[in-house]
Amino acid sequence: MKSFKVADFKAPLQEFDEATPQPSGTQVLIKVKAAGVCHSDLHIWEGGYDLGHGRKPLSLKDRGINLPLTMGHETVGEVLAFGPDVKPTDQGDLKLGDVGLVYPWIGCGKCATCLAGDENMCLTPRSLGVYCDGGYSDHMLVPHPRYLLNLKGLDPASAAPYACSGVTTYSALKKVEQHFDTPIVMFGAGGLGLMALSLLKAMGGKGAIMVDIDARKREAADKAGALATVDPKAPDALEQLAKKAGGPIRAVIDLVGNSATTQLGFDCLTKGGKLVIVGLFGGGATWALPLIPIKAVTIQGSYVGNLRETQELLDLVRTKKVPPIPVTTAPLAKANDALVQLQQGAVVGRTVLTP
Repeated sequence: MKSFKVADFKAPLQEFDEATPQPSGTQVLIKVKAAGVCHSDLHIWEGGYDLGHGRKPLSLKDRGINLPLTMGHETVGEVLAFGPDVKPTDQGDLKLGDVGLVYPWIGCGKCATCLAGDENMCLTPRSLGVYCDGGYSDHMLVPHPRYLLNLKGLDPASAAPYACSGVTTYSALKKVEQHFDTPIVMFGAGGLGLMALSLLKAMGGKGAIMVDIDARKREAADKAGALATVDPKAPDALEQLAKKAGGPIRAVIDLVGNSATTQLGFDCLTKGGKLVIVGLFGGGATWALPLIPIKAVTIQGSYVGNLRETQELLDLVRTKKVPPIPVTTAPLAKANDALVQLQQGAVVGRTVLTP
């Protein structure tokens, strides 16, 4: 089995050649067909998050991420073998040779949060590609068949991003669903933003005003059907947002998550509005605290999504024929190059590794 691992933070990925594992217990062995390269992979690769305000960066090593690690949490694979403890009832509609999307946001499976179906919020996570080996490989072990969602004909490369950017934006959009009759302001027109834009339309929303500093990404958002686009660095960005919204802005989804985007997002909201922060770029918040109660604004974080939402998302993609975001495929051996290009902001849409 060939894989590319983070052996040291901030160092190039290293190629590993190991024996292909055999599934034990309830595990499923898959042959990787596609693995998305996500912005979250950059944070893992770099080893931490910028918390702003002079705080010590949040170390992923301190959070229990051990090296070497095979990243890749947006994975699609073909079922090669089931472990000896897998029962026919565990397999659902999966059989040998089927192609499934791996749900990676796995928890302990035993706590009240996991038993309620919210494994992505578990305090002792076992996320694939983050805490356990993921999809930057030609083979991968999935802990249980329930974490493999049958694609039923969807294209593997186009579907891989649904495991992270897809379910992340779907879950965030559900948090502002009551405001779908007004334009939603979204910060970031990369892979997440373009995904959110297409899903918003499929979910019945009026549309989105996309905000991004990159003219190429604003152009991509225009082509994808944005109501309008805004350059946040423009001196009149706030005025542009108000004018292009044509009325009070009631919902903002920040897919970037830095000091500048959260400030502009907060400033553009009307009284009673909602700011949902998804992005993990880093930094510290700059809001004037009295304005939070004065504006009665809700500020909510949104972290990926649960297994139920992922299945809902795939069903939505099929029934509404949601167009995929732009995808550039690359061989597994180019995993390091793909990370560097993403780090440099050179990727429009998503790069997907295809072993």
